Amino acid sequence: MLFRNWERVDDRWPPVVRVADHTGAPHLLVTRHALVRQVLADPATFRPDNALDAVTPVPVAALRVLASYGFRLPPTLANNGTASHPAIRAVVAEALHPTRVAAQRDWLAGLVRERVAGLAANLAAGGRVDLYAGLAADLPLLVLARLVQLPPAATDTVKRFARAALELFWAPVDADRQHELAHTVGRFHTVLRDFAVTGGGLAKSLRDAGQPADSVVGALFFLLVAGQETTSQFLTLLLHRLAGEPAVLAGLADGSVGVDDVVEEGLRLVPPIVTWRRRAALNTTVAGVPVPAGSSVVLWLAAAGRDPAVVARTDQFVPGQPGSRRHLAFGAGAHRCVGAQLARMETAVVVEQAVPLLTGAEVVRAPWSPDNLSFRMPDALVIRRPPPDTAPAG
Repeated sequence: MLFRNWERVDDRWPPVVRVADHTGAPHLLVTRHALVRQVLADPATFRPDNALDAVTPVPVAALRVLASYGFRLPPTLANNGTASHPAIRAVVAEALHPTRVAAQRDWLAGLVRERVAGLAANLAAGGRVDLYAGLAADLPLLVLARLVQLPPAATDTVKRFARAALELFWAPVDADRQHELAHTVGRFHTVLRDFAVTGGGLAKSLRDAGQPADSVVGALFFLLVAGQETTSQFLTLLLHRLAGEPAVLAGLADGSVGVDDVVEEGLRLVPPIVTWRRRAALNTTVAGVPVPAGSSVVLWLAAAGRDPAVVARTDQFVPGQPGSRRHLAFGAGAHRCVGAQLARMETAVVVEQAVPLLTGAEVVRAPWSPDNLSFRMPDALVIRRPPPDTAPAG
């Protein structure tokens, strides 16, 4: 069940359950909100070292490919339980400071308005539009590129290769596919290394803070892969959910439903990151279940958002309901997502502008998500305007 866990979220799961992945490797799955938060808040007992480990062990041939590109991912952000983490995180947090994020809002709103207008015209002409490709896919990367001063050529590379990285490290894949992905990710790593050594913006700030080249590359790798892909995925998932929530769309249109409440309820119900991992550093217990040192602990973030101890209407989209904002879509503790405010801003802008597109629209192709431990990775979301009734008069 690990690889399609967004399809099985309900309160019938035990608080802690032992599961195995496709290789037979054991994991301890934590499903309750309070327990997930407890683990995330205790980095001494539950370390983040395995956060970027490949779910499917990478074979020697693919490892050689990665090595040929000089690929290395030292502990920097998500996988960093060392004393270097606070300093690296502080530099990244400054690049994504709420004031700098807010300064991007008007530019982003203009870009979204332009795209929505084009999509609306296509719908009005009887066409079908893909809200993933036409609206959500690259928006977060374009904003992030402005904040970290990523050059346009590197931006194109990041978007092409980011999903490959999510597949290589978090999906069940065979050896041939791993070999192919290793080349793709290796080329991406080479571009990031060039930017880490010579680039300005965040890369320069990390260098000026004394971070070695490998650490700069590692921080950029995770930020530019997971940091923007997760938001484009969330936009797609939320737009799909809203297409089936006419009352919420009507409330957004007349102002009776707040856009920020919609964003938070979306994060609770359709988070793009559905699980995250920790490794037990010592013998311990979770909810009375023994956890030997070295165990992989999988935290079911999506289930935590539907915990009846947190919200009453667990499966319904009810913006503003008590407990809605207590989701763990951004994690918690020392490794809580450093780009949370950026993701919220981007989503709010898109939701505000997309209401007319979604109102009365019909989904003709819902997003499909491949098997993946942590990331939803939805693809196309195609909508159209239903044809008018053609029943004869009289």
